[in-house]
Amino acid sequence: MLDLEELKKDHNTSYLAGILERLNREEAEVREMLASDDSLHEMAAKELKSLQEERERIEKQIQDILDKDKEAEEFPNEIVLEVRAGAGGDEASLFAWELAHMYEKFAEAQGWQWKTNYESKSDLNGYKEASFEIKGKDVFKKLRYETGVHRVQRIPATEKNGRVHTSTASVAVLPIKKKITFQINPAEFEMEYSRSGGKGGQNVNKVETAVRIIHVPTGLDVRSTNERSQLANREKAMMILTAKLQQLEEEKDAKKYGDVRKNQIGTGDRSEKIRTYNFSQDRVTDHRIKKSWHNLPKIMEGDIEPIIEAINSGVVGDEEE
Repeated sequence: MLDLEELKKDHNTSYLAGILERLNREEAEVREMLASDDSLHEMAAKELKSLQEERERIEKQIQDILDKDKEAEEFPNEIVLEVRAGAGGDEASLFAWELAHMYEKFAEAQGWQWKTNYESKSDLNGYKEASFEIKGKDVFKKLRYETGVHRVQRIPATEKNGRVHTSTASVAVLPIKKKITFQINPAEFEMEYSRSGGKGGQNVNKVETAVRIIHVPTGLDVRSTNERSQLANREKAMMILTAKLQQLEEEKDAKKYGDVRKNQIGTGDRSEKIRTYNFSQDRVTDHRIKKSWHNLPKIMEGDIEPIIEAINSGVVGDEEE
């Protein structure tokens, strides 16, 4: 049963809810007229049938909108993708940069919008950590399983003895949802302001536009530095922090109801090792579905559609050692 009052509050359905309300009134009037004069039965029956057909058409339109809204809430077309260097020093930061580049090239091929929120670079111009906003059709649906630890095995350019090193970088994918399921208490947030830094850490802005927001109870913090104003950076940082808090709430609920996802595509935990990029063997292996792909140079330039499709379909193969 459709709730007219709720439908009227939603700008996507308010117009149709008004039509439905009018149809209800007209039907009530016809039935009242029929009750007072039986001779109008044939005419009233035709009118009621016409009203019912129009009602069904309007209700179907409303249901289609609600279904699309539900899908958009479950699989929003906006995410924040974060990369962070793990074990391996400079090599890990370079790998973190390469992962970000890989996703940027993939986003470009998909026709998605890509924007940098924050980046902290190493001495070799790799990423200690970085945050990006991606908008586009099916962005969360496609990238939702990229969260986790990505491992690289290769001989670094600085390695004199030709030894293969293993380094890691973590990726987190946060959906930006329109509806949140928890109360935000402004008193729980602390804000810090600073100048947006340029290359090499030099301050390039004379005003403090960069923003860092800390959620005191959880210790979560978010930075935004690339918007033009302090207000815009504050809004962006709060949006990302809200997404992180929403994710925490959903994980808490999942554990509470024993519904944590533990199948072949993993738990979605940032600490879970999900994939290895082995350069000496020209192979990337996803450990969740035990499947490998070759031609790493092409993959690192964003050709990850086959990997994304396999992960989303849960196709399990024979993992190569």
